[in-house]
Amino acid sequence: MIRVGILSDTHLQANSEPFMQQCADAFAGCDTIIHAGDLIDMAILQAFKGKDIHAVCGNMCTRATRQVLPEAKHLVLAGYSIGITHGAGPRHNIEARVFEQFPAADCIIFGHTHQPVCRRFGNTLLLNPGSFSGTGRHGAAGSYALLTIDAKGLSASIHTVTDQL
Repeated sequence: MIRVGILSDTHLQANSEPFMQQCADAFAGCDTIIHAGDLIDMAILQAFKGKDIHAVCGNMCTRATRQVLPEAKHLVLAGYSIGITHGAGPRHNIEARVFEQFPAADCIIFGHTHQPVCRRFGNTLLLNPGSFSGTGRHGAAGSYALLTIDAKGLSASIHTVTDQL
């Protein structure tokens, strides 16, 4: 069994102790981490030392981060094709646009909208973990996703960050 921790839209310039603790709590059982963009600065990925990390840049990333991270990435885990992108443009048709990017993927992971999504489109699992940092004082709590790959195939779930920054 493979367990993958997925987050997006952290919107942080640097690590903090609360962020590091949230990541440790949320992704304790994960060997692989996928960050679907808008991490802002590469330093954020230090929170996942010792794990296999895959990340893409988002529209809010610094110039330096955009030079290091791709806009889209394809990887294969346990024989399953996984497309990763941050996404761009309006929310109303983002799923169709990311599907066009990875039409043959078994799973497409994206961010940008700050709204969690976990559903199937045909045989493809569409997964948006939402915004790990939440959407403000009166907005939604932060969220993330866990992807499991086992003998039954791909399954995922959305979770709420327990303590907000």
